[in-house]
Amino acid sequence: MKLVKYILGLAGAVVLLNSCSKLEDINKNPNESEQVQPDYLLTNGIKANVDTYWGTDAAMETSLLYVQYWAKIQYTDPDRYIPAATSIQTIWNNFYAQGVADFTKLIQLGDTLHNPNYKAVGIIMRSWIFQVLTDFYGNVPYSQTAKIDQYLTPKYDEQRDVYLGLLAELKTAVSLISPSDNPIGGDILYNGDMNKWKKFANSLRLRIALRISDKEFAAAKTVFDEIGADESNLIVSNSDNAQLVYQASPNQNPVAKNRETRNDYRISKSVVDKLNEFNDPRLLIYGAIPRDTNKVVGITNGLATDSAARLGFNKTSDVGAVFTAATAPAVLFNAAELLFIKAEAAQVGLLPGDASSLYNRAVTASLKQYNVSDANVTAYLAQAAVAYNAANYKKSIGEQKWLALFGDGLEGFAEWRRLDYPKLPAAYTGNLGGKIPLRLTYPSSEQALNGTNYKAAVTNQGPDALTTRLWFDKE
Repeated sequence: MKLVKYILGLAGAVVLLNSCSKLEDINKNPNESEQVQPDYLLTNGIKANVDTYWGTDAAMETSLLYVQYWAKIQYTDPDRYIPAATSIQTIWNNFYAQGVADFTKLIQLGDTLHNPNYKAVGIIMRSWIFQVLTDFYGNVPYSQTAKIDQYLTPKYDEQRDVYLGLLAELKTAVSLISPSDNPIGGDILYNGDMNKWKKFANSLRLRIALRISDKEFAAAKTVFDEIGADESNLIVSNSDNAQLVYQASPNQNPVAKNRETRNDYRISKSVVDKLNEFNDPRLLIYGAIPRDTNKVVGITNGLATDSAARLGFNKTSDVGAVFTAATAPAVLFNAAELLFIKAEAAQVGLLPGDASSLYNRAVTASLKQYNVSDANVTAYLAQAAVAYNAANYKKSIGEQKWLALFGDGLEGFAEWRRLDYPKLPAAYTGNLGGKIPLRLTYPSSEQALNGTNYKAAVTNQGPDALTTRLWFDKE
């Protein structure tokens, strides 16, 4: 019913909404509880939305291809920048109907049950979802979306206002957290450890602050001044990474589930080339050795379907098992990302500290995430090609951060747009005249069901096209 309510709300069909309410009254089961259990809601909310984030539509068929972590070896249209309308619609529907709606309900339950920790977690997860949505689409429904009874057709907020709103919401969430009492259940991300939820919330605040810093430096610096120096409340250790560790089927990683019936994807040549350039020990972690070769072989993004197929499934490399195994974790925020954030913040004056030292810690955290030995870490950092270059910090940080976010298509895509590194070639037979996508287009349902607000958003932001540059993405 959540999805039905959302669609009807966007349509503004008051008569249908009233009919729906009557049907709800008729269909109530007198033998079932009408009270939603917060632990069940939290478990389902985390699982459903991480599945969307790490799944086919938001990752495998779009962001992982755009940022050239993966490439397609068959059915290559998405890799040529021709996304399926169903993918665009599914991302939007899932995040709004399963994400925003469920975590808004959890926030309300936190108040009803006088448990501020449930409320804090609801705010944090909903903020993460809104951050993902605005990163991907730009201007999105935000301030009115959680009030469907009041706003049947929610307006699109400007991206700047969404980010600033999320910074305020996450600060509120941290203030609500009480680690010593008010335990929560159903937490499959951090097992009820509210100190780790605080670290996740603060780390998200720094991610957003850095993302807006090219346009709103003063606002960003306020956040870094407040929380950037206290590493006890940030994700600086891989043991604190925000990640969902999957189980065996039917609760397996969505990448593994996809591999049960499909074999569409390979590691991108762009990643393989960069890993080889750096003599990077993650090469044999990120990519698998094909059956018919003795080395990792990536494929060029955006090949025509017949050209890609001729390369051969057994002569090209699938993504490594750390990403494709049933129990592979879906990472939402890792320690390497936070340390790269601090390194860049130190470089540009948002935060005191030595940028080079923080950069080395970030690279180390990424390598140690995959159990690279200390000796290999030391040798890797000693290479001239890897050494931090303050004169071109965007290249140093951009390339290494891109590698550290491998597999996390949405965040990797956002940071590649912001830093403009690494320098990636457009898809070989891309559909955008030699350009790479800079956003995802809005789903067609918005034009039909929320047309007035959709048109206002397009007028404000620019054409509803893959190549329209978003507010945070400074040229």
